[in-house]
Amino acid sequence: MNTLIVLRHAKAAHVPGLADRERPLTDRGERDAGRAGETLRQMGMSPDLVLCSPSTRTRRTAELVLAGLAPEAPLHLESEIYEAYPDELLELIGRTDDEVSTLLVVGHNPAVHELVLNLTLSHDDEGFPPGAFAVLETGAWTDLGPGDGRLVSRWNPKDPPA
Repeated sequence: MNTLIVLRHAKAAHVPGLADRERPLTDRGERDAGRAGETLRQMGMSPDLVLCSPSTRTRRTAELVLAGLAPEAPLHLESEIYEAYPDELLELIGRTDDEVSTLLVVGHNPAVHELVLNLTLSHDDEGFPPGAFAVLETGAWTDLGPGDGRLVSRWNPKDPPA
């Protein structure tokens, strides 16, 4: 079994005149990203590889999550994540090396939320707010498709601390 962690970037600021790709995290976003990393650490998660959108907010989210979780994990910036559709994320995940057993994908909505719904065949309406993540058990990366993920856990920054 493999583990897929799907993480939406934490809360980002809307800065007039700043390109969307360059939007920074808010103070709350910085705190929430750190809490997400701490929560994953408490769950015993440690990614072997991180695939991350190149936007400022996703890179910073990944950096803060990994700081107390797995600072040595290789981080690959993947430009195709920035405006990806769920099937494009699935294709990217499918190219992951078999040696990777825990993969963290840091991206944007609606694609990350729809990816989780697709893999779990879920129709929930909980949403996927900034900083939220889902942990799924999956089979081989190359064989993933609808229904091939089992939801192990979900976390939302608005959840009370454990």
